[in-house]
Amino acid sequence: MTSIAEQVICFNKKLNFSGPLPPGFGVLNPFSENAEAIVAMEQFYLKFYSDHNIRKFIVGINPSRHGAGLTGVPFTDTKRLDKVCGIQMHTVSSHEISSVFMYDMMEQYGGVDKFYSRFYINSPFPLAIVEASAQHKWLNANYYDDNALFEAVKPFMIKCLACRSPLA
Repeated sequence: MTSIAEQVICFNKKLNFSGPLPPGFGVLNPFSENAEAIVAMEQFYLKFYSDHNIRKFIVGINPSRHGAGLTGVPFTDTKRLDKVCGIQMHTVSSHEISSVFMYDMMEQYGGVDKFYSRFYINSPFPLAIVEASAQHKWLNANYYDDNALFEAVKPFMIKCLACRSPLA
């Protein structure tokens, strides 16, 4: 029987969204775009999820381009990945406000070891969605911001949630 860590790592390595998106939207996949994200993600799950324990599944919105869109770890920027989880990334650096909130909450709960031993966090669409701005810069986008975008990613979200059901 494979551990939760092994299941999540395998799932993440196979993640690939190839469906059409409405004009102006794109998807960032840290597992195919940055080899260091795969290493960091593996280290994270092996550190906190190398067991078979049942956890509660916390479902969040899709990752941001500064959080899991870079690190491969939900609601975790490179700062918290390093300072709180003890996992360094050398090729990217990021600060994400939702990561600050989540890790403050985890500290109040009793720390990351206690929190991650009881909870698994991910998103229905586990990759970062971006939208081109008028200035041609990529900005964070959420699947619920645009009805056409939601319809485009909905089948993938259902598939992803069904794949993760044994984890929670």
